[in-house]
Amino acid sequence: MTQGNHDVLIIGGGVAGLVLALEIADRRRVTLLRPASDDLGASRWAQGGIAAVLSPGDDFDAHVADTQVAGDGLCDEAAVRFTVENGPAAIEWLLSLGVPFTPDPSPDAGYPYHLTREGGHGARRIIHAADATGLAVMETLQAHVAAHPAIRILDDLTAIGLIDDTAGHCRGARCLDSQGKLHELLASDTALATGGASGLYRHTTSPHPACGEGMLMGAELGAELMNLEFQQFHPTCLFDPQGTPFLISEAVRGEGGRLLNVRGERFMPALHPRAELAPRDVVARAIDAEMQRTGSDHVLLDIRHLGEATIHHHFPTIQAYCAGRGLDITREPIPVVPAAHYSCGGLSTDLTGATTVANLYAIGEVACTGLHGANRMASNSLLECLVFARSCAAALARRGEVTESATLRPFGAGSQEADPRALDEIRQRMRQVMSTRVAIVRRDAGLAEAAEELDALQRELAPIVDVSATSAALAGLWQALRLARLTVASALGRRESRGLHYNPDCPDHGPGLPRPSRIHLSALD
Repeated sequence: MTQGNHDVLIIGGGVAGLVLALEIADRRRVTLLRPASDDLGASRWAQGGIAAVLSPGDDFDAHVADTQVAGDGLCDEAAVRFTVENGPAAIEWLLSLGVPFTPDPSPDAGYPYHLTREGGHGARRIIHAADATGLAVMETLQAHVAAHPAIRILDDLTAIGLIDDTAGHCRGARCLDSQGKLHELLASDTALATGGASGLYRHTTSPHPACGEGMLMGAELGAELMNLEFQQFHPTCLFDPQGTPFLISEAVRGEGGRLLNVRGERFMPALHPRAELAPRDVVARAIDAEMQRTGSDHVLLDIRHLGEATIHHHFPTIQAYCAGRGLDITREPIPVVPAAHYSCGGLSTDLTGATTVANLYAIGEVACTGLHGANRMASNSLLECLVFARSCAAALARRGEVTESATLRPFGAGSQEADPRALDEIRQRMRQVMSTRVAIVRRDAGLAEAAEELDALQRELAPIVDVSATSAALAGLWQALRLARLTVASALGRRESRGLHYNPDCPDHGPGLPRPSRIHLSALD
């Protein structure tokens, strides 16, 4: 076991982690824990863009109102306004770094860069880099981070838990190297940027989805979790059971894509005034219902009417990827299906990213800031990463390095090696339970069954945890299982249907003002 003293420790190297590292590195020393697997995380696969008020014809109040409508009454208005009003400055900062956003050459353009429209938005306010925005932003940020002399990047360690002291404060993270050797990284302040929890489900929009490990790491120290029941399913993931997951951007519908059932019938105009541009929870449920009604395992997204030139101009990445799967999207509709995408819940934070545990911060999808409420509006996620990472950096700069000594809690582990096949089997059973009982539509009976089945899986894993040497796979599964149980508990506790949580046994909004759900790890005791 080795120990090191660090100032600001950032766990996770997606957009949120990279932005925080860059913004704080001129004022405090940064250690960025960024395993190679972070290159396959959600940030890189964000196709659509970043929502911000950039056009002269748009305004903050409109963006706030659209976000609150999409969040189905559960958004924290202060968090929404804070995010929206800080959006333009965040975009200007990205432009100053050289992010290659797509320009708008039109002579009557009100803004130099092309702005598209996506579901839930009443205006064109999505700035993008063709249809690979996440990749463009990530590559730009990575280049700047790699060149910064005050940022130390550790790419050979995987965090398996956080370190706390006897006062309950976070003091860094425990990590494993590629040989399984344990390292303790002691830090003045620790920031989690580990992503969401879509990996709790079988089908996701990311090839390497997080399973909520960071959320549970924080909860293990006593941090509050909020709104776990709101797991977003992106309406349009490419349907290809033999291939890896691939998201078909919301912008495809923003530019005129039409959803058809397998009989070639359009169904969204009859269900919502914004048709295909309704909020994601509405579209995902509509697709799910249409699949059940027609007995099919997918629906179709048709953009043939846009023409080959327009399709190639706006969606070159999607067109090329589909072509690699043998699908010509200029001549045939795209088969799509909803897939687990974005976690609207996570570690409860304030506007600086501070959690309820001292010295522990959370930014990006691991956090629940109150911005999204019961359903995330398209392209507000990268905006949240930018705004809250920069706000967190400002707060950390005001704090400065903390050097007081503390008594750390002891840590122990067994000596046997866990059977990888047994771990994989338990993980697959967990994902099956979540996908069949806690997905787009969930019922009381199914949730109760999920609670029992997940509890049984945890009891099955517990003896392995007790005697096994700690490994990244074992630690991650132990965290994922408990987060899955907390998710089910949160869903059982919400006696209404709101946003992404739809339960036909309580189909209406509950009485009174909607409240966020708050839960701690102690709920499983």
